[in-house]
Amino acid sequence: MDQQTYDRGREIRTEVLGSAYVANAEHGDDFSKPFQDLVTEYCWGAVWGRDGLSHKIRSMLNLAMIATLNRPNELRTHVKGALTNGVTRDEIREVFMQVAIYAGVPAAVDSFRIAREVFVEYEKQQ
Repeated sequence: MDQQTYDRGREIRTEVLGSAYVANAEHGDDFSKPFQDLVTEYCWGAVWGRDGLSHKIRSMLNLAMIATLNRPNELRTHVKGALTNGVTRDEIREVFMQVAIYAGVPAAVDSFRIAREVFVEYEKQQ
């Protein structure tokens, strides 16, 4: 593990998803801990830590890909992260409209439903 990349990844992951989420992920069991370390180092450090795209754009890309892959738990997490990164509700809607055309209406229907739930939760925390 490259400690500098891991540390940068942990910093970004915490900024986007919150310290409680990261602490919960890090305090997993022996089975999942190596996977969480990999996610922190490579996803958040090596990729999210690059300068080529803003965190806002990376969030928008994640929303489209995760919606297309039909991963509702990850989508919930990343809708919240997108809001944290400054993606507006209107922009989230537009991402899911694009998903409807290129990945299918059912994927977009579920994504809209999940986003509405996250918006309510997010507002309660603000």
